[in-house]
Amino acid sequence: MQQVKIFKSVDTELGDMESQINQWIAETKAKIISINGNISPQAGKHGVQGSFSTSDVFVIVLYEV
Repeated sequence: MQQVKIFKSVDTELGDMESQINQWIAETKAKIISINGNISPQAGKHGVQGSFSTSDVFVIVLYEV
């Protein structure tokens, strides 16, 4: 049966997200059917010294157990 796993992070933490996805795949031994991603740039500013907001990153994994 096909299932979906969604990972969410921000563009400044892509390495951590990649590690999390790879660890999940190794631990579950899931058979990956497809992996799709999307980055959603954020408008505006926040934080100290007016730095730009980070972008949201979503990765959707379609897999079988």
